[in-house]
Amino acid sequence: MTSLLAIANADAGTADDDAISQTVEAMARRHDVELVTTSTPDDLVAALRAHPTIDGVVVLGGDGSLHAVVEALRTEGRLGDVVVGLVPLGTGNDFAATLGLPDDGVKAAEVIAVGRTRPIDLIIDADDHVVVNAAHIGIGAEAARAARPWKKLLGPVGYVIGAVITGARGLTQPGARLEITIDGTTLDRTEPIIQVAVGNGRFVGGGAPLLPQADPSDGELDLAVSYTESPRRRIAYARSVRRGDHHRRDDVVYMRGTQVTVRGDELACTSDGELSPPAAEHAWRIEPGALTMYVP
Repeated sequence: MTSLLAIANADAGTADDDAISQTVEAMARRHDVELVTTSTPDDLVAALRAHPTIDGVVVLGGDGSLHAVVEALRTEGRLGDVVVGLVPLGTGNDFAATLGLPDDGVKAAEVIAVGRTRPIDLIIDADDHVVVNAAHIGIGAEAARAARPWKKLLGPVGYVIGAVITGARGLTQPGARLEITIDGTTLDRTEPIIQVAVGNGRFVGGGAPLLPQADPSDGELDLAVSYTESPRRRIAYARSVRRGDHHRRDDVVYMRGTQVTVRGDELACTSDGELSPPAAEHAWRIEPGALTMYVP
């Protein structure tokens, strides 16, 4: 029988208890499942070390929880040894949407119980940390910062509030001066930039299709660069992001590659929803098929 370690966030509210119990029960119909709760990276490492022979790790949470578990597995050198499952019980659940996982926790658990798997690429940043879904700098990172206090109160609506606050503040702010290189070729456009995004997943911020053509198993990362500058065009850009057709705009460059470097003005970055301090250089590379996940 397949052995699974289900990991839930110890800091989650009691409203999640029933959903967690139901998903564990659904997986336990076919597999041997043990549930642990963690709240820190050290907790995750300890849980993995306490279960050295498990076949799979199932994340009961969202993008941040998935990021933390994959980071811990890579640190422990176990990405090649276990299959990763995801039951989307988080706020945004963006990577789950890219994988086509059901929103319902029990149905997602049944996907894991069936046992179909798929190799998934992994992005590694300049600090040797993982990016499972997407990383972005510019207005997206600022929106994530603004949404942070609202997410706990309002869930996915917090992302919308963050975007509105950032949009209102940023209409008249100048874009950043950046040099962007992908696979050794530097983009030749010189206009100010308001956003750079790289990723494996299509969605960020609770469903915005920022990288609408991303395929997490194609061996490449997607890159989207917005040179949108005037207030009118910024508003139009924001609307087109929600529709998922911004990559067709003449002030957006959309490409694929294996390595991306960004240098220039200091900007903060959000990676799988985690914010990092402003930096003058950001870099990412792809590790094709670095992990295996349960998929529909």
